[in-house]
Amino acid sequence: MNRRFRSLAVACSLALAVVAVPVVALQTQNTATTTAQPAPLVSGLPDFTNLVKAVGPGVVNIEAKIKPKRSSSRQQMPGMDDMPEFFRRFFGEGMPNMPDGSGPGGGTPGGMALGSGFIISANGDILTNNHVIDGADSVTVKLPDGRSFPAKVLGHDEQSDVALLHIDASGLPALHLGDSRGVQPGQWAVAIGSPFGLDNSVTAGIVSAIGRNNRTQSYVPFIQTDVAVNRGNSGGPLLNTRGEVIGINSQIFSNSGGFEGVSFAIPIDTAMAAVKQLKANGKVRYGMLGVVMQPVDATNAKVLGLPDTRGALVNQVQPGSAAEKAGIQSMDVIRAFNGDRVSDYSELAPKVGLLAPGTRATVTVWRDGHERNIPVTLGALDERNDVASAKAGKSAPAVPAAAGNRLGLQLENLDADDRRQLGLRAGEGVGVAEVRGDAARDAGLSRGDVILAVGRSRVGSVAALQGELNKLKKGDSAMLLVRNEGGQAFITVPVE
Repeated sequence: MNRRFRSLAVACSLALAVVAVPVVALQTQNTATTTAQPAPLVSGLPDFTNLVKAVGPGVVNIEAKIKPKRSSSRQQMPGMDDMPEFFRRFFGEGMPNMPDGSGPGGGTPGGMALGSGFIISANGDILTNNHVIDGADSVTVKLPDGRSFPAKVLGHDEQSDVALLHIDASGLPALHLGDSRGVQPGQWAVAIGSPFGLDNSVTAGIVSAIGRNNRTQSYVPFIQTDVAVNRGNSGGPLLNTRGEVIGINSQIFSNSGGFEGVSFAIPIDTAMAAVKQLKANGKVRYGMLGVVMQPVDATNAKVLGLPDTRGALVNQVQPGSAAEKAGIQSMDVIRAFNGDRVSDYSELAPKVGLLAPGTRATVTVWRDGHERNIPVTLGALDERNDVASAKAGKSAPAVPAAAGNRLGLQLENLDADDRRQLGLRAGEGVGVAEVRGDAARDAGLSRGDVILAVGRSRVGSVAALQGELNKLKKGDSAMLLVRNEGGQAFITVPVE
């Protein structure tokens, strides 16, 4: 099945209902016993009437208009079939009163994007999604009481998908902000917004999961819910049963473009951290550690002597980064950041990104069989500073592997041209010409891969790699740092 993530405006949370086990009478001749009745885990269903009355007046409808532009002055938005398969921007597909491809950030025809938002201050500050207003020539905010105001965009941020608007009004019904750090799967959640332009529509559900990540917004730990949200819900609030905002409905997973029970919200703590910077600087700057990470699997954990698979395995440290300056190394496993546990590698980026560049932090890493705390001063995220990945290019003639190669590989030395095309430094890397061993093939090695290191020892020739392998005993596993078209990662292969 070809599944697609599409951004939109939704997210909600719904508590798990468990039916109490009925009392059963068991009779055997002259005796009767009754099973103990467990206490119900959930009793009754919630009534959201009072919540909607209290919160509804602070949820607004947003119209973002774009004037037609010549194609030469604005880049055409790629069609949906040309976009990635995950988290496709909802407004790129069109909606009521909005031609396909004409939404914010779209092509030349112009049009209108409809979304939602909510008031966060009585003097007219309003929060919504960046993708609702991005590229708009004018933005109009409509209140539930029928009033309309032109809105000024105080700031917006693509990475967090947050936009801060302001209207000239006072005495507005501002929503109360909650603490998204306490959100747990199974909790009830409510969404209010304008799906298909239907103002103040209310839906409810449960929080399905927390800390969801995607590649385009790695600094946002999304809240996943099964709350029904559709086109136009983008930018509306996700609420707990106290009527507090815990998130901003932002994206859905959908095969059809409509509701399928998987929606995502930006945690309100993440959003307000962005708002604070937007108010102060007009833009958001994210802290950056400067490492490339991968999950810790059971094989890696065994080789590294870890007690479990918790943490983020560092496979690359960017030159000149905060991590390099602090002494963090490839093959370190980051177990905590500022004392906060890192259970999975995807959890680290949001923890770092919430802090401004220049912030001093403590990174707890596992190295050489024990944990150590490393102080670090965060750098600034530079989205242009991408880690180079290996690309197919010219290779030097293959050098046959030495007899009895312990990984079942045929290796080759790289020349200067190879390294230049692969983004490698002089004297770095050994090419894989052929994979002959089943263990290496099963581990994921393939022709064209480049081995950069065995453990922490960098290798730049076939002889150097063979020398490192010869240090290992039969039954050991070699942690190979490998680069290919997919990026860079450690691959663990048993030694024969």
